[in-house]
Amino acid sequence: MGTTPTEVMAFPNIRAIVRDNGTSEVVVAGNSRVVPAGDSVQELRNNALALIVGEAQTLQRPVRVQIEDPEGHGELIVHPDNKIESVSYDPRQTRRRAEAPETTPKTVAPAIIETVPAQEPGAAPSESAPVPVPANPEPQTAVVAEGAAPTRRSLKETSFLVSVPVLEPATQGWRGTLTRLGLRMDPSQEELSEREDIRTVSQHWPGPRTIAVVNRKGGANKTPTVVMLSAILARYSGAATVAWDNNESQGTLGWRTEKGAHDRSVLDLIDASRTLLSPSTNAAEIAKFVHHQTADKFDVLRSDENEEGDHEVTAEEVDIAHQVLTRYYRLVVMDSGNTARAANWRRMIDHTNQLVVPVTAIEDRAEAARLTLQTLESRGGHDAELARNAVVIVSESTDAKRSMSGDALKRAKDEAQRIADGFAPFVRAVVRIPYDPALVNGPIRYEALQPATQRAWLAAAAAVAAGF
Repeated sequence: MGTTPTEVMAFPNIRAIVRDNGTSEVVVAGNSRVVPAGDSVQELRNNALALIVGEAQTLQRPVRVQIEDPEGHGELIVHPDNKIESVSYDPRQTRRRAEAPETTPKTVAPAIIETVPAQEPGAAPSESAPVPVPANPEPQTAVVAEGAAPTRRSLKETSFLVSVPVLEPATQGWRGTLTRLGLRMDPSQEELSEREDIRTVSQHWPGPRTIAVVNRKGGANKTPTVVMLSAILARYSGAATVAWDNNESQGTLGWRTEKGAHDRSVLDLIDASRTLLSPSTNAAEIAKFVHHQTADKFDVLRSDENEEGDHEVTAEEVDIAHQVLTRYYRLVVMDSGNTARAANWRRMIDHTNQLVVPVTAIEDRAEAARLTLQTLESRGGHDAELARNAVVIVSESTDAKRSMSGDALKRAKDEAQRIADGFAPFVRAVVRIPYDPALVNGPIRYEALQPATQRAWLAAAAAVAAGF
């Protein structure tokens, strides 16, 4: 085929191949069948396996499968009912745990108690430690060098407990399949990376943390970014999380999330702040002002949606709302408007611990993001530190993506990469997000995303959490 396979699975007259260039096929008796496209090697592998199971169902008999891939080789039997009867597998040594020092904890050696033995009576003194002899030595008395006296470490300085790394067996790919069959396999590098991201977003930090999602250009994916970060942090960490629409006018966060059984907004919360901050008020009272997301486990504080209202949230009111929210929530994720000069926008930055700048693969969105970071950096102090420590999230264009030709899709991906590369030298992290129709319109739900998109947002949330 002209391309070195990255995943190979074969059995008599049937061969399934997944290549590192993103193509996949199943060959039956010399006839090639195209495997449905996937966004990852794991999806291509699953699609190939589905075709093999279909072949076993057509033959109405078990099929013997020989696996050969960079991670190892072996055999298993696929039944028409999608079960695997037996297995043998020999992992390659080059893919063993030793290749993942960054993700596999190192074994800590036991503490060693060092002692210096006393010199035996009558023994000759050491050349390196001359022994002073007294004028009238006592007979049969051992003379010990002054610097060689026996020393012992305190029992407080040692422990018999040893930190041994616990590596859970593989759950994904062929390795996961073999583990479920009873042959414990180490996870692949891809799975280890995902586990590390999950560990990062699952932490509980002392004190509340505030994330500000900013870009001075509309349509830059600010609201989807707020929803996704809130959903992932709430799901994995279990920490009380609220998404706050700090827009100077009607924001869209309330439109793209679930609505509760009331119409209250940030203005109602500010009016009730004295009660909410009272020591006698219980935590459940906050539910009167926020809108709970039943599937994604975070709350939403909406902006004022009164079309006839002309009230703009002041800097002092941002202080009040933030004080209330950080009493009831560990994590506050703030959506923002497009005016960096607005009082509520600037006060939001004062409360921010981690800055997130979303952009789409469109030049004017990227330029607006650059100017936003430049403005903050020029202010110096806390603002400049936020800009240097920012996380930029680059999403592929959402404009009529399904109608794009193959060349147009490639140009969109190339543009996203160009923008990501452009930001990389100036911020702490840049994460790319693939196109997903579930993010274009309507309510946003984590479970509605494609697996590759979920994985990308997990990486983005881990990059954000790493800055806390």
